[in-house]
Amino acid sequence: MILVTIDNIPGKQFEVLGMAKGTIVQSKNFGRDFMAGLKTLVGGEIKGYTEMLNEARQIATKRMVDEAQALGADAIIGIRYGSSAVMQGAAEIVAYGTAVKLK
Repeated sequence: MILVTIDNIPGKQFEVLGMAKGTIVQSKNFGRDFMAGLKTLVGGEIKGYTEMLNEARQIATKRMVDEAQALGADAIIGIRYGSSAVMQGAAEIVAYGTAVKLK
């Protein structure tokens, strides 16, 4: 599966199959959330949240790819990511793009 953020694949023609998306709402465990709260007092990167968001992006991307494969896609173009806070310590990550079949 070819994954690109641009809206085409140079030198390739394709048929658009539709939108592919993957989403997840992920939260941290209480211990990590407590430590993150302490980190806000001194500043700096909150590694627990960084790890949580990286893991969530990977899962959302996998779900997007699975949806594209179910459509018969060879590639996903125009990939974008979005995120939002759902509640304290939990975030939604969505990955989406256009599923295409290469000619």
